[in-house]
Amino acid sequence: MINRRSMLLAAAALAMTASAAAAQDYRTKYPELTFAIVPAENASGVTERWTPFVAYLSKELGVKVNLRIANDYAAVIEGQRSGNIQIAAYGSASFARARLTGVKTDAFASDLNADGGTGYYSVFFVNAKTPFKTIDDLKGKNLGLVDPNSTSGNNVPRFELDKLGISDADAYFGKVVFTGSHENAILALAQGTVDVAANQWTSDDDSTLAQMLTKGMLKHADGTPFKKDDFRIIHKSAPIIGPSMYAYSSDLPDDLKAAIAKAFMESPTKDKAAFDRLSDGQKKGFHAATTKDWDATIELIKFVDALRKKKAS
Repeated sequence: MINRRSMLLAAAALAMTASAAAAQDYRTKYPELTFAIVPAENASGVTERWTPFVAYLSKELGVKVNLRIANDYAAVIEGQRSGNIQIAAYGSASFARARLTGVKTDAFASDLNADGGTGYYSVFFVNAKTPFKTIDDLKGKNLGLVDPNSTSGNNVPRFELDKLGISDADAYFGKVVFTGSHENAILALAQGTVDVAANQWTSDDDSTLAQMLTKGMLKHADGTPFKKDDFRIIHKSAPIIGPSMYAYSSDLPDDLKAAIAKAFMESPTKDKAAFDRLSDGQKKGFHAATTKDWDATIELIKFVDALRKKKAS
């Protein structure tokens, strides 16, 4: 005789079977996933920082996750476009660029700062020993940027310069160079290759510069280490969403998307060692995000594109 208890047990069994089948489905279709990172530091540093976290993701998702260190954001964008990259770490501007160019990618998480905030800034650093106090002092000098698709290292700096009346940075500065990474921009400034460098900054203790100083990566010609006071910020942007955000391919199965997001959110407690290695103690965790959160950044990219077209004409 079929009673209510039997029906409930049967329903529960069916639900468990369906859940197991769904999990098996994504693991069959995606026995491996590729997670792409663009280095803000040298490649070996990125590998050391991210490998434990990627191992954690593999364990949580039940499939092998491969770390890919891309040369630049353009490579990540094209990798997601072609389907060779399923999960990607972007900057706000590069994610907006991906969306603008038709890449099927959706945001699911962003960094949570140590103080619980979710934003950061683009700043212009100069050597504190120089007389430069404002952007006006730097006409004809050399500017170091990061990557054409970097938020804090190119797009926001150009937007900020335009607000200051400098619509053509290449004409205003003696030379504008893309250094390839946030670390390289700081190194170029420390070595005197550039007179001012654009970079990311959340606080004095949370920035690429802070990381490099902690690691002892910056040294004067005589071998003595640089200190925080050896650099000066002469301009800071309005708050930017980010700095890093994470997106998965839109075509992934819903259960896989949910599993990826869950693994990110739970990482600070489920594998504290891996998360701490990843964040260097500068981040508190991740917070949930949606693609719509970057609508304003897309408008920023459109603005920067318009500046380029104006210059070209």
